[in-house]
Amino acid sequence: MSVIMSSAEREAFLSEVHVGVLTVAAGAGRGPLATPVWYSYQPGGVVTVTTGGGSGKTRAIAAAGRFTLCAQDEAPPYKYVTVEGPAVIEPADLAERTAIARRYLGREGGDAFMTANPDADSVAIRMTPEHWQASDFGKAAS
Repeated sequence: MSVIMSSAEREAFLSEVHVGVLTVAAGAGRGPLATPVWYSYQPGGVVTVTTGGGSGKTRAIAAAGRFTLCAQDEAPPYKYVTVEGPAVIEPADLAERTAIARRYLGREGGDAFMTANPDADSVAIRMTPEHWQASDFGKAAS
């Protein structure tokens, strides 16, 4: 049996809580920039990452115009989804930043994170998925 996920399976997996690894071209003579990130995604929508407006990843995405995100399940049977596409950068909304922090840390932890990190220079980087790669190695046992 194939380990490839269907469209519905890969979108459902990506919408779950995983720390993603964002990868973007870092410029001539350099390897790609790869960094762990919190993200949000709803099936059929865009992938959103919030970060500092002056961060290296923001500058690299602004220059490249696109990025890749990989989310994985580290416990057997292994699963992963990689998605890549064009990105737009816009000022981050406080409510959206708070929702992402709560997604990963719960209400209390997310609110504490936001209090400790009031970054007024935050941006929302939104990627429209164009290219997908996804595998569920649990299917191999079926």
